[in-house]
Amino acid sequence: MFPQRMVGKQLEMKMIYTDFDEIRQEIENETERISGNNKGISPEPIHLKIFSSNVVNLTLVDLPGMTKVPVGDQPKDIELQIRELILQFISNPNSIILAVTAANTDMATSEALKIAREVDPDGRRTLAVITKLDLMDAGTDAMDVLMGRVIPVKLGIIGVVNRSQLDINNKKSVADSIRDEYGFLQKKYPSLANRNGTKYLARTLNRLLMHHIRDCLPELKTRINVLAAQYQSLLNSYGEPVEDKSATLLQLITKFATEYCNTIEGTAKYIETSELCGGARICYIFHETFGRTLESVDPLGGLNTIDILTAIRNATGPRPALFVPEVSFELLVKRQIKRLEEPSLRCVELVHEEMQRIIQHCSNYSTQELLRFPKLHDAIVEVVTCLLRRRLPVTNEMVHNLVAIELAYINTKHPDFADACGLMNNNIEEQRRNRLARELPSSVPRDKAAAGAGDVSQESGTGNWRGMLKTSKAEEGSAEEKPKPAAALPASPQKGHAVNLLDVPVPVARKLSAREQRDCEVIERLIKSYFLIVRKNIQDSVPKAVMHFLVNHVKDTLQSELVGQLYKSLLLDDLLTESEDMAQRRKEAADMLKALQRASQIIAEIRETHLW
Repeated sequence: MFPQRMVGKQLEMKMIYTDFDEIRQEIENETERISGNNKGISPEPIHLKIFSSNVVNLTLVDLPGMTKVPVGDQPKDIELQIRELILQFISNPNSIILAVTAANTDMATSEALKIAREVDPDGRRTLAVITKLDLMDAGTDAMDVLMGRVIPVKLGIIGVVNRSQLDINNKKSVADSIRDEYGFLQKKYPSLANRNGTKYLARTLNRLLMHHIRDCLPELKTRINVLAAQYQSLLNSYGEPVEDKSATLLQLITKFATEYCNTIEGTAKYIETSELCGGARICYIFHETFGRTLESVDPLGGLNTIDILTAIRNATGPRPALFVPEVSFELLVKRQIKRLEEPSLRCVELVHEEMQRIIQHCSNYSTQELLRFPKLHDAIVEVVTCLLRRRLPVTNEMVHNLVAIELAYINTKHPDFADACGLMNNNIEEQRRNRLARELPSSVPRDKAAAGAGDVSQESGTGNWRGMLKTSKAEEGSAEEKPKPAAALPASPQKGHAVNLLDVPVPVARKLSAREQRDCEVIERLIKSYFLIVRKNIQDSVPKAVMHFLVNHVKDTLQSELVGQLYKSLLLDDLLTESEDMAQRRKEAADMLKALQRASQIIAEIRETHLW
């Protein structure tokens, strides 16, 4: 027999006794040490284990009695403290409550039964114990109470006769006390003697405890199995102590590279369900983010009529042009194509960021064994980061070249662009014929007007967009004959005033002539048509370039890069150094798993245990 008190995880005191008097004295000494010697209390328990062939398997918690008025060193809220202490233990659904009440008091006022009903209203875990049967007033007995006629208790009511203080002082043995108790019950309650007493109480408690455990077995076994699985998984994540460092390093490198590539391909073991990651996110960047950004770019964004008119004038030189110069179209369309470069480079940047995020994803979910070796984890992250960093300028250069290629040669013979030119040529020629028919005098026959229109069409050279903008003499004449506003005319030189030839007029907002309006509209349509062709090409070629120069290249060279930089004999000891607390956590997990496995075996044995 030995009392023991646990503090934290260390056993502060462990002593073995064979004499109950020594045990009693040790309990008193320990109580005074913890709670003082003046009626103080403490929630810290004193553990006492008794080994004997004459006792049943029980764990008994002796709680303090309910105190109403503080005495000695007890605090003013002693009643509340004791109540909270009692509730802390009896609220456990796996405990059996012994509601102890003296026979010489009114059972209806029992504080023990009252507090027990608060946590066990159905009475499934409450057993009533009536003490001091031998101290009842003369002429009275506890027959009605023991029979459950006063207050019924579902698990029953058992009466006992304990040793008095005089018996304890006279060192009356427990065996003698049980013998005298049985004699008293046979004399006072002969019909109930076999269902009362200390021995019957012990057997009843053992039976109730076993039945209660059996009722809790399914849930308890499930909880143990779940905890065992969790600790087994935790232990597996810690891994076994490293014996072959070379093989372990190669295995960890290969596993990380495989998980990284699988995350891109969408076949990784640990797939996110809360957000897109890996290859799915890259696909979203290509077809949603990048695609929608390009589609939102206005083909004529940043261009206004004055810009187009100025470009046409600058391309004609000193001579007024009869045709819309091709150079003006090329200059303007290149300006618009250049706007596709920024979103294309941003697409590369987003994919690079996602490739960087995959590293953290693999470290957190897929290769938890790396947590054992923080230096190896940091080294792998550094190698992959450097690889991605080296591929970024190469990919950016390729994307820049894709835009530069489109700028290098404006292919006006592109099939899609030629179709657009032909369609606009037909529309413009039809508009010219209608305009000429309206402007000719009514005396001219309609057939001649139509013929004249045909002559203009032939002279313009249909089928080539350079010629479809030639202006008829009638239109030019009409435009030239219109008087210009006085403000728009250059001031005539006056006597005493010099003309500054450096004052070149700047285009201002004004009403365009018919020819200027027509030229600007044609240029706008051509720019839009060719811009859409280029945008389609860029939208298709940029994702391909990113996949080839960045994503696929990293996938193909990742493992060889890791092996080449990390798989070295001089780095083995340093890279495979475990964190300081890893060995301790592995031992704790192994001990807990062993305890849970033992608990599972005990539960299996309980099913075969004989119940009284």
